[in-house]
Amino acid sequence: MATRLSVIATRTGDKGSTGLGDGSRVPKDAPRIAAMGDVDELNSTLGVLRAQPGLPQDIDALLAQVQHDLFDLGAELCIPGHTALKTEHVVFLDAALAEHNAALSPLKEFILPGGTQAAATAHMARTVCRRAERSVITLHHSEPVNEAPRQYLNRLSDLCFVLARVLNKRAGRSDVLWQNPASR
Repeated sequence: MATRLSVIATRTGDKGSTGLGDGSRVPKDAPRIAAMGDVDELNSTLGVLRAQPGLPQDIDALLAQVQHDLFDLGAELCIPGHTALKTEHVVFLDAALAEHNAALSPLKEFILPGGTQAAATAHMARTVCRRAERSVITLHHSEPVNEAPRQYLNRLSDLCFVLARVLNKRAGRSDVLWQNPASR
């Protein structure tokens, strides 16, 4: 990255536009900016998850890598035509997903967000990830977005769901199961 920010309040966006990495300006409510914002919010949500006391070191390390990948994805979205995420990033998530899911019992009911604070935060990250994925797909309808970022967000939401279950299990907590209205 050639440009580093030394002044944060530039006032260049006061009239409702913002600059992209290629120097062009777009409205702040453009699909590209919405996608960038949702990916940034996802990264922040993962930061909150990583700040949970007692987060297992292996999960923290995994999420640290994901945060770097999401920052790179933000750069890909910020610079039209730029490629940052590739197939190997998706393969990395597939491997993490398989590894962590292997330690879990099969699902028999729907799961509600909850359990431990860390698990609930992982569920929050999952929902933010789904929104980011939808925003990137919306952008893709008007401007091409590479396949790897779209796949990455899809896998990451699945991984967040699995990590929520893993975090509950490692803390000795059960998943919070949905109850059929007839049995409540």
